[in-house]
Amino acid sequence: MMFTLQRIPAFTSALFCRCSSKSFQRHCCRMLSKKVRVSDALSSKETGSNVRIQGWVRSVRPQKDNLFLHVNDGSSLQPLQVVTSSHLNTRDLTFGCAVDITGTLEKSPSKRQNVELHAQHIKVFGECNPVDFPFKIKERHSLEYVRQFPHLRCRTNAFSSLLRIRSEATTAIQSFFRDNGYVQIHTPVITSNDCEGAGELFQVEPAGHKNDSDDPNPHFFSVPAYLTVSGQLHLEVMAGAFSAVYTFGPTFRAENSQSRRHLAEFYMVEAEIAFTESLDDLMKVMEDLFKAATEHVLSSCAEDVELFHKYIAPGHRDQVDLMLKRKFNVISYTEAIDILKSSSQNFTFSTEAKHEKFLVKHCGNVPVFVINYPYELKPFYARDNHDQPNHTAAAVDLLVPGVGELCGGSLREERLELLSQRLAQAGLEDTYAWYLQLREFGSVPHGGFGMGFERYLQCILGLHNIKDVIPFARFSHSCLL
Repeated sequence: MMFTLQRIPAFTSALFCRCSSKSFQRHCCRMLSKKVRVSDALSSKETGSNVRIQGWVRSVRPQKDNLFLHVNDGSSLQPLQVVTSSHLNTRDLTFGCAVDITGTLEKSPSKRQNVELHAQHIKVFGECNPVDFPFKIKERHSLEYVRQFPHLRCRTNAFSSLLRIRSEATTAIQSFFRDNGYVQIHTPVITSNDCEGAGELFQVEPAGHKNDSDDPNPHFFSVPAYLTVSGQLHLEVMAGAFSAVYTFGPTFRAENSQSRRHLAEFYMVEAEIAFTESLDDLMKVMEDLFKAATEHVLSSCAEDVELFHKYIAPGHRDQVDLMLKRKFNVISYTEAIDILKSSSQNFTFSTEAKHEKFLVKHCGNVPVFVINYPYELKPFYARDNHDQPNHTAAAVDLLVPGVGELCGGSLREERLELLSQRLAQAGLEDTYAWYLQLREFGSVPHGGFGMGFERYLQCILGLHNIKDVIPFARFSHSCLL
């Protein structure tokens, strides 16, 4: 059987073209256009290609014959310039509105960017009244003002940059541990233990729960349950089977504080290393993690980081470069106390943050490890150094410029008899019977640390308020979305 090809008559083709509506043509245009992100469009070297972008209008500049828009979709700090005929301008095309635009990428005559989008079709998905919108097109809003609108602040340049940096920093931390052979552990959010021993816990009960005094077990679980303050003890469980583990997730503290240093919910990076008997091992991991993550962020988010270092914390880049260049200092707790006592500065009220920042400044504004704390100041799991007369624990804190304490860690007490005595003194032997049992079956010397993720971001960006480095800040008496 043979098939023959027949040419469609010219009049038929012309009839098709005449019958095609404008909406049908626009539909075909969108179907044939490749959807791209703004960041990809800006870096594109191919001009003349049909593309489609979707995002939010950052500026509108109408002229007699042309209309200029800046559109961003969150993929970069820089928006894409859109140029089109003024007849496509409509009343609902305003600052803040959501748009779908198709057109061709062309070489831009402007030196600010290589390409611009010559739009053939603009559709407004979501209108935005610029009068009611709390952020104004030509105003630079302070972080304090933006903080009042937690549901809208991601629309601002500064906070969208922060979120991209936060995302890349997360990637960098995960990559560091993966490349160094660590196994990630998802530690529980609901737990029965108070790892920090501070008693500042959020208790968890089912909604509508009523405490019945006649019920032999009034709790949902067999014991009172709380939101976790640390994944450390669960990581210690896993360090009995893996030589190196880590977790990265939310932790909670019920501190009744609205200060710029405190959050009720924040993220912690925690690691536990088996077969280690030296604080030097822990300090090396902390320093390597800090520097590797920071170098990744600086190279991957150069424009976003520059926004903070140029407009919000001028000159802070020099501080970051110094921290990356210099080896971190190490002093003992005793030496730290001597430095503070010999200081001419008058510490008018007792605050660890002031002491910590002073020590960092004294050490040349380079991060400093403070080691070997008094034994009675540290929790039950910190290893006893058995040194006299000071009697210290093998514990370490990493202090950094502008923030104070960034990391805290210790060698863990692996000796069953000593750990049993410490728990018995605190009346916790029954509560942590399972923890003692870890020392009975193949226990090894081990240690670990935790790093506050939000404090890390504050340190590298130069931000003073911790509420400015987390997507949704939770603190005492704050509104919840």
